[in-house]
Amino acid sequence: MANRQVNRAQLIWAVALILAGVGVFYRIPQVMPNIEQIPIFASASGFIRFCFYFMGLFLIGGGCKKLYHQYHK
Repeated sequence: MANRQVNRAQLIWAVALILAGVGVFYRIPQVMPNIEQIPIFASASGFIRFCFYFMGLFLIGGGCKKLYHQYHK
C-alpha cells in the first residue's frame, strides 16, 4: 500500500514538473520585455532568454523522464 502512494506522489511530481516547464515557455514572451528594460540586463537579453528556454526544457524533460520510469518498472 505504501508503495502505491509513492507512485502517486511521483506521478503528481512528474506532472507538476511538466506543467512548470510549459508555464516557463508561456511566460517568457511576456516577461522578457520587462527584463530588457533593465539597463544591466539589456545587453545580455539573448543569454537570459536562452537560459529561460533551457530551464523550461529541463523541467519538461525531467517530468517526462520521471513519467517514463514510473510506467516502465
